[in-house]
Amino acid sequence: MRYGAILVFSIFVIVCCVGTSLAQKGPVETAMEGCKTDLDTYCKNVTPGEQRILACLYAHEDKLSGRCVYALYDAANQLERAVMALKHLANECKSDISSLCADTVPGEGRILNCLEKNEAKVSSRCKQAAKDVGLKGAKKTPAKAQKKAEKPAAPAPAK
Repeated sequence: MRYGAILVFSIFVIVCCVGTSLAQKGPVETAMEGCKTDLDTYCKNVTPGEQRILACLYAHEDKLSGRCVYALYDAANQLERAVMALKHLANECKSDISSLCADTVPGEGRILNCLEKNEAKVSSRCKQAAKDVGLKGAKKTPAKAQKKAEKPAAPAPAK
C-alpha cells in the first residue's frame, strides 16, 4: 500500500509541476513537510535528484512515520486531482488549442498564455473548463497582489 503512494508520488516528480498552479501547497511541498523528520532521520546523506530521495523513502518504507505516510498519500491525491483537472481542460480546449495555438511550443505555460491572449476567440466550453479547474485569472491575481504590496504607502498627513 505504501509502495503505491510512493510510486504515484514518483510519477509526480517525473511530471513535476504539471498542476502546481491548481493547489495552494503542491504535492512536493506536502510530502517534504510531512516527511521532514523521516527525511532527516533516514535520508539526510542522500543527494537530491534522479529520484534518490524517493528511493530512500522506499528503502525505509517500513519505518516511515504515520505523518509521512499520510503526507505521501495526500501528495498523491493532489497529483491525481491536478492530472484530472488538466485532462478535463485539455479535452475541453482541444479544438481551441489546435486552431489558436497550433504554432505554440508546449511547456512552461505557453499554451495557457496563448489561450489567454486569444481569450476573445476561445470557446465558451474551454472558458468554462478553465473556470472549473480554477485557472481563470490564476496568473493575474498574484501579480496584482504583489503590485499592491509594492506600492509605497501614502505619507501620513502632517499635524
